[in-house]
Amino acid sequence: MAVSPRRVSKSRKGMRNSHTALKLTTLTICSNCAKYIKSHSVCSCGYYNKKQIIKR
Repeated sequence: MAVSPRRVSKSRKGMRNSHTALKLTTLTICSNCAKYIKSHSVCSCGYYNKKQIIKR
């Protein structure tokens, strides 16, 4: 089993783990029904980018 030659400092450990945090999802407002939806996805009403994509 490999053993590191030096001890990892607190700051170096923190820099390595700085990318492991969860990120918030970006929400946008639908142009048709004004509901919050995830970015780059079709709304439940069928609209995407001010155009009707799915007929409901």
